[in-house]
This record gives sequence, C-alpha cells and structure tokens, in this order.
Amino acid sequence: MTIGERSITILPEPMLEFGYQQQIEDPRNGLFLFGPIADRKPPAIRLGAIGTPSGLSILRDWLDSANRFIPAITEGSAHQFAFPGFEAAFRTRWSNKPAVEIAVSSADVANTIRKSDRYQAIYETVSLFERPIKRHLREDDSQVDIWFVVVPDEVWRLGRPLSRVSRSEAIYSRPSLGPRVARRLFREPSLFSEEMDAAEVYRYELNFHHQLKARLVRSRAVIQVVRESTLSGGSSNEDLHRRRLQDPATVAWNLGTTTFFKSGGRPWKLANVRDGVCYIGLVFKMNTADPTKGNACCGAQMFLDSGDGLVFKGAMGPWYSSQTREFHLPRDEAKNLISRLFDSYVQEHKREPRELFIHGKTRFSNEEWDGFRSGVPSHVNLVGVRIIRSNEMKLFGPGSLPVIRGSCYRLSRNRALLWTTGYIPQLDTYPGREVPNPLLVEVCRGEADLDEVLKDVLGLTKVNFNSCLFADGLPVTLRFADAVGEVLTAAPMNQEAPLPFRYYI
Repeated sequence: MTIGERSITILPEPMLEFGYQQQIEDPRNGLFLFGPIADRKPPAIRLGAIGTPSGLSILRDWLDSANRFIPAITEGSAHQFAFPGFEAAFRTRWSNKPAVEIAVSSADVANTIRKSDRYQAIYETVSLFERPIKRHLREDDSQVDIWFVVVPDEVWRLGRPLSRVSRSEAIYSRPSLGPRVARRLFREPSLFSEEMDAAEVYRYELNFHHQLKARLVRSRAVIQVVRESTLSGGSSNEDLHRRRLQDPATVAWNLGTTTFFKSGGRPWKLANVRDGVCYIGLVFKMNTADPTKGNACCGAQMFLDSGDGLVFKGAMGPWYSSQTREFHLPRDEAKNLISRLFDSYVQEHKREPRELFIHGKTRFSNEEWDGFRSGVPSHVNLVGVRIIRSNEMKLFGPGSLPVIRGSCYRLSRNRALLWTTGYIPQLDTYPGREVPNPLLVEVCRGEADLDEVLKDVLGLTKVNFNSCLFADGLPVTLRFADAVGEVLTAAPMNQEAPLPFRYYI
C-alpha cells in the first residue's frame, strides 16, 4: 500500500527461542513443543499460599486442575489453545498443594476492607496478608519461590483508588486525621508523636495490589495476587458472571507462565538479537502522598534480550513541570541513574554493552541527555527513543479485517508509525475490538537505524512474562513502566539495591 510518496511495509513477526534452541513465533506453541529455555529452569515450584479458608480451598482445586490437560474453549480455533498441564508445558515439577498455607479470617477481611476511612481500610487489609508472610520469612526455614495471595473479590472491588463503600455496608471507625491534615503534618511536623504516627498511614497509596507489593519488596517476597473468582471461574456468585473472565485454559497459560518466571525460570527469549544490546525503560510517577520529597519519583528498568531485567529506583524530586507537563531529570540525577544501570550490566555480563537504548514517553531535554551521555563511556552507542500511542493516522483495509500487526509507515528519517496490534495471520484473528492505533516511534537522541529500532520495539512486545500472549501492544520497557512506577510510589521506599522485575509485576 502506498500513501503519497511513502509506502506501508510489514515487518516480519519476531521469532522466540525455546528449549533445544528451537525457534517459533507463538509462546504457547513453543512451550508445548519444546519447553522453556533449559539453562535456567527450576527443578520444582515451591508455592506459598495465603487467603481466606474458602480462597485456599479454591486455590488447591485450581492447582490440581493446572497439572492436567485443560481443553481450549473453542475446538479448531487458531487462537484458542488447550493447556497441556504445567509439568508438560514447563518441564518443572508442580505440586497440587502449596508448601506453606496461611489462612486469614474471612470476617477480619470483610470488616477491615469496609472501614469508612479508605486509607485505614486498605492499609489494614494489606497488613492482614503482609504480616503473616513476613513472619513466615523470619521464623520458618521452609523455602517459598512464590506466594499466591488469593483475595476475595470484595477486596479487589473496594481496594482501589476510586472505590467507594456504600453507607449501608460501611463500618465507621474512630475519627481519623484525614489525608489533608496528614499532608500538612508531613510539611509541618507536629511536636506530638501520636499525631505523626497517625499520619503515617496516609503515605500509602489507596491500592491494595500495589501497596502489598511495595511493602513486601524489602522482604524479597515474590507474590502473585489473584482473585478467587479468577481461579473458580466465577461460578460461586451470579454477579461475577458479568466479569469478562478468561476461559480456564487461558487462565492456566497466563498464571503458569508468570509463576514459572517469578520462580526464577525463563520461559522463552527473543531469538536472533544483536549482541551487546541493552534496553532501558524510563518511568516517572507523580508522588501525591508525601509533598516533602518532591512531586515525582523516577525509576528505570534495565531489560536484556534474555528476558532478565532489573528495576532501579531513582530519587524523589521536583521532576515534573506544570508548564511543559513533562518529567525531566537534572543532569546529576540522570548521570547517577545511567551510571548505576551501566555498572550493573558490566557486573552481570563481565563486559560493557555496545548499545544502550533508553525508551521514554517524552523527548529528553538537553540537560537530561547530557547527564545520560556523561554517565557512560563515549564508545558506547547511547540512543534515546520516544514511544507513545498515536491517533494521527488510522488504516482501514478493504475488507472486515484490520491492519496487519507489524505494519509500518515511515514519517521521516527518524520517525515512524508502527502497528503492534492488528490482525495476526498466525492466529487468524485480531485480538481486539476497536480499530488499532499505532505507536509513534521516534529516535530523538543519538544515532540508530530506524528499521532496527522498529524491529526491536516489535520484538519487545513478545516478552511480557506476566502472561502468555502471542504479543502485547506495548514493548515490555513501557508495559512494565507504569506497573513499576505504581509500586515504587505505593509506599515509602528507600533507594536500595536493584531487584528483578518479578518483585514488582
């Protein structure tokens, strides 16, 4: 197809590598036929579980079913895959019963999450799950690779920022400070320690999922939060049928993949990646809880072609400008962040990277880029890439099918539109509902071949180990950016040694 003097090209679908160095495009086919990458595969998965008694019972039933064949919901469909069983797919032992089980009172959960003060409600509900896990880590020698935190659906419903408790179900507690008074105390500390202690709960985000992960990061506990209805299929409550629940085989593929990855395994990796390439996702998150530490938090993810990655927490500071509505780091902070990333790469690989690609959502300022450039040796090719969703162009085909995934339209020497979603010939479907929008990919700093950058971005949409999709709509550098940023600001956290992705996603 040609538009004006430019033509639309279609990039080839990136290949993935699995066991026995076999390559194929779809992760489910690859795991079924060849198994995961063999050089880092745990011999067994040691699960810990915490939840209400009914939640633990639902989990045991699901664990048993996940080690058996689960048929596809639609036979003969190219995009619906049967699940062969965890051990058959991942070549790793799978227990039908968790190694550690911790029961939480259903009444305690129901009464706590309904407290009228939402900060207290979510903080104390998180504590019901967090404290037993920490106690086990301190006092018990039994090892756990990953904790399944099975929560009732009411925790999911009421444990989010915009959740509201109706008057009929709210449990009114003693008078509290409230977030406005607490933020004033953060700026102007009180002489009374009781007031400062009461204000601490307001430093935590109103999100059960993010707050639990943030509060367990320091304990090095890897968790997977899952709703009871996801495991049971929602059959226990008529209201849950209105949720768009995934079919049992898809749930098993997605939870199985993230469990294997978070337990230290490597399901697959990108094939035919250039040697010595490192991708960095830059993330900023507004800091609304504690105004004394600036208006934003900066973090970075170092992502390698192997599927490994580390999360680096930068300093809190006034990085957001209300005039430009953009986040930018000063020179020294940019240099410090990139230096830590560079040193970690060298420590891991015993050699320097040849190319560093920084993916962000805004163009880098001169001061910011000068800091990044001064933090790495001059012979390392440092490239800044801006990636955002774009609605400046939509493509419509002559038939009922949307544009093919991988379609690309070059706007200039360093800018192009890339459709990472669309019709997938290998699956004979478009896994979406609306006309797909492209990504605007722009090489805004440094020098790099735009075609190589586009191939990299398309490849990075296939390594989201938090699920088992043919491809994601965003590269992993940006897909995890928001999730990591939410966890970094969900609770007070010190700048510590970087941790792998699995602690945050």
